[in-house]
Amino acid sequence: MALVRRTADGQTGDVLPAPWNIRTRVHEYGGMCYTVQDGVIHFSNFSDQRVYRFEPGKGEPTPITPSLDFRYADGAIDRKRLRMICVREDHTGPRLEAANTLVALGMAVENSGQILVSGNDFYASPELNSDGTRLAWLAWNHPNMPWDRTGLWVAQVTPDGFLIHPQFVAGGPNESICQPLWSPDGKLYFISDRSGWWNLYCWNEPHDPSGAGPAQREQAGEIEPLAPMEAEFGEPLWNLGRNRFGFISPSQIVCIYDKEGCSHLAVLEVETRTLKNIPSKYSIFSDLHARNGQAVMVAGSADQPGAVVRFELSSGEFQTISSPAGDLPDPAMVSIPEDISFPTENGLEAHALYYAPKNPDFTGPEGEKPPLIVMSHGGPTGFASASYRPRVQFWTSRGFAVVDVNYGGSSGYGRAYRQRLQGQWGIVDVDDCANAARYLAQQGLVDAKRMAITGGSAGGYTTLCALTFRDVFRAGASHYGVADLEELAKDTHKFEARYLDGLVGSHPEKIDLYRQRSPIHATAQLSCPVIFFQGLEDKVVPPAQSESMYESVRARGIPTAYITFPGEQHGFRRAENIQRALEAELYFYSRIFGFELAEPVEPIHIENLD
Repeated sequence: MALVRRTADGQTGDVLPAPWNIRTRVHEYGGMCYTVQDGVIHFSNFSDQRVYRFEPGKGEPTPITPSLDFRYADGAIDRKRLRMICVREDHTGPRLEAANTLVALGMAVENSGQILVSGNDFYASPELNSDGTRLAWLAWNHPNMPWDRTGLWVAQVTPDGFLIHPQFVAGGPNESICQPLWSPDGKLYFISDRSGWWNLYCWNEPHDPSGAGPAQREQAGEIEPLAPMEAEFGEPLWNLGRNRFGFISPSQIVCIYDKEGCSHLAVLEVETRTLKNIPSKYSIFSDLHARNGQAVMVAGSADQPGAVVRFELSSGEFQTISSPAGDLPDPAMVSIPEDISFPTENGLEAHALYYAPKNPDFTGPEGEKPPLIVMSHGGPTGFASASYRPRVQFWTSRGFAVVDVNYGGSSGYGRAYRQRLQGQWGIVDVDDCANAARYLAQQGLVDAKRMAITGGSAGGYTTLCALTFRDVFRAGASHYGVADLEELAKDTHKFEARYLDGLVGSHPEKIDLYRQRSPIHATAQLSCPVIFFQGLEDKVVPPAQSESMYESVRARGIPTAYITFPGEQHGFRRAENIQRALEAELYFYSRIFGFELAEPVEPIHIENLD
């Protein structure tokens, strides 16, 4: 991962050459791995997880954290005290799992950080007000995930940097909070799903006439909604530091919200509580930062890759700061998704994005319907967005229809939809993927005899369950997917160590349920070909999961293949490996479904094919 800088004259370039790798392993998924202040960069280096200080043009980076098993992320600069307040994950010592804390990390000399807040299992989003006298943060505990239940806290910061009078502001059993942010005038804003949807709120802090300090928890003040609507201003906190709103002026918030499968950019007038959408050619927005009349974010659309863009409030115009390298896609080759809803189990409705095959240079055989690839996203609280995705276009340009399913449990449709998966992982998601495929076949859009399912991580688990426990698909591909829920519960990282308590049930009390829903224990029910892809350094879903499933399928005489990638972790990042995985999956389907490839692809060995 490279940190890129754009200079005042519009030139862009990598700040540091390889092998510097700007990435943190906090929560394994990382996020918010660097800060920039007055031209000085502090960043986490992936190989040793140390934080380095770097001033471009003034020598090499120097470490400011020791060579110990600490990880750091999500830093907030404390200008007054020349330090950074951040999340620290401590993997030292004999403890069973890492210890997460908020620490004050000196930014000039080597130190491991002074603990400011401890006692909870997880922390995120430390946020200082403008004068450095108040700190807000999020905290939560096992078995909750941050999209289940989080608490928002505030404390005073003393002149010498300690925290006093910690105060619980918001949160509860059915409330998830995202991104606390102080306004220029010192009010605290945040995102909460207390209404059933992640909406914007403001904390009207109670005054203490005695002057003795902040009010206690039972006098937490008023929580005021700003623009209540059935839309999602927040997103699951898989990665730290994902901003969705910011102050573009002292009285205006620029924000992102998702509704009906699309993202919207809007400006909220704080005083009048009015929300106005910003017209643009973009339909997907993320990672927003704003100040002084400008907002910078990643923006894209169904036919344009995401780019770093800048929005000017005064003119209402967007400027592209940096776009992906290489040629832009030919519009004639791009399949634009259709947002569909379809009936699923228990009289409910589920959602998906349907992509028809599209390539002006080729036509399918007359009277023949296209094969279908069902995509099952990860998370499983992820969200299939309508952004331009080369991975989807790879398939549609080669004659496949694709349906990207937002099964029950996905984000983007409110808390109730997200909670459909509580206790039902391996059932609701599988039913929704199967019903999406059936729906498209019934509509006459795809060939019911040539339907495949593919997914990575949690989506790989849904894929393996669909192939094992349903008779809908004729082939599938598992990318670092879960095959054994019991092993996942026993052998995964801290962030997800208790995730399955909510998705399946408590372990080991519900051990029978774990085995019942694990494809590895039901391979006798799997009768169609499947290919496996696995990074050998994966700590989230260890390689043993894919290996055991592959060996079991191979032993049963079913066509199968196993492709591994040394050095890759949970998800593939090297271009050559991404390309190899796509082409291997295409080759696999060509042999299973019996069609000739229109381009040369390096063959793979498929066990039991003859």
